[in-house]
Amino acid sequence: MSHMENKAYDSISLNIKGISYGVPMKEHVSFRVGGPVDIFIEPDNAEDLIRALRYLQEQNIPYYLIGNGSNLLISDKGIRGAVIKLAEKFNHVEIKGEEIIAECGVLLSTLSRQAAKNTLTGLEFASGIPGTLGGALAMNAGAYGGEMKDIVEWVELIDSEYKLIRLNNSEMQFGYRHSIVQQKGYIVIRCAMRLKHGEQQQINEIMSDLANKRKTKQPLHLPSAGSTFKRPEGYFAGKLIEDAGLKGFQMGGAQVSPMHCGFVVNAAEATAEDVYSLIRYVQDTVYDKFAVKLETEVKILGEF
Repeated sequence: MSHMENKAYDSISLNIKGISYGVPMKEHVSFRVGGPVDIFIEPDNAEDLIRALRYLQEQNIPYYLIGNGSNLLISDKGIRGAVIKLAEKFNHVEIKGEEIIAECGVLLSTLSRQAAKNTLTGLEFASGIPGTLGGALAMNAGAYGGEMKDIVEWVELIDSEYKLIRLNNSEMQFGYRHSIVQQKGYIVIRCAMRLKHGEQQQINEIMSDLANKRKTKQPLHLPSAGSTFKRPEGYFAGKLIEDAGLKGFQMGGAQVSPMHCGFVVNAAEATAEDVYSLIRYVQDTVYDKFAVKLETEVKILGEF
C-alpha cells in the first residue's frame, strides 16, 4: 500500500517533524539491502518521539524502531507502516568524573573512544560493537568478556503508556543478550554508566588489541549485520557452520564469510532475499548435520 492510499499517512506531516515517505531502507541498515518503508520518522527529541508514537497508535499504523540498523535484515519489499530512527539526533554525551550520561543514538564505538579520551576504563569491550547505545542496552550487548550490565547505573525509557520512566541496573533484568526492554517493548532514551579511572596507555592498548583481533578475524570490509546467529548453548555458531562445510558458501550475492563463518556478508550486490535464503540454508544444514538449532541474532523485518 502506498502512503497516498491512506489519508492517515497524508495528515501525519501536519503533526510530526522529521518525516518522509517511501525511503529505501537499504540506506539505513548495515547490510545495505531492503526496500522502501511507507513512513520514515527521525524525531528531534523525546517529546517529538512520544508525539509520533501516540499519533501512530491512534491511527493504528504499525511501527518499528531502529538505531543505526546494524542488526537488521529488511525485506526487498520494504516495510508497511512506519520506521522511527533514533540515531544521530539522539547522540548527546556528558562525562562527569567517572559517570557518563549518554543518549540512545550514540554509537558504541564513539562512546568507548570518548571514555578512553577521559582515561575511563570499563567500556573498552564495546569499542567494536557496531551499534548504538539504545540497541546495546536493549539486548545487553557484550564482547570480549564485558557486557552492558557491568557498567549501567540507570536507564531512562519510554514505557508502554508513553511515559518517561527510569530503571536501575537490577530493574533492567539484564541477561545473556536480553533485558526488560525486549520483554516489555520499552524504548531506551538515555542512560548513566559508571566507569573507573584507569591508565591511559593501558586503555589504549586494550582497545587497539581488540581492534586488531576484529580486523584479523571479522569481515569488516563487507556489509553485514555483525554476528548473524546467537551462540547456541555449548557450541560456537561459526565453528558449527564451518564444520558443516559452509565456509565461503554463496547464494546470489550473499556469502558465509570465509574469514568468520558466523558472519553472513553482502559480498556482491546481494538482495535481502539472497541473505535470507542463505541464513535459512545455513540453519537447515547445521540442523541436519549436528541437530543444533541456530537462532538468528539479526532481526528480520518485512515479508519474505
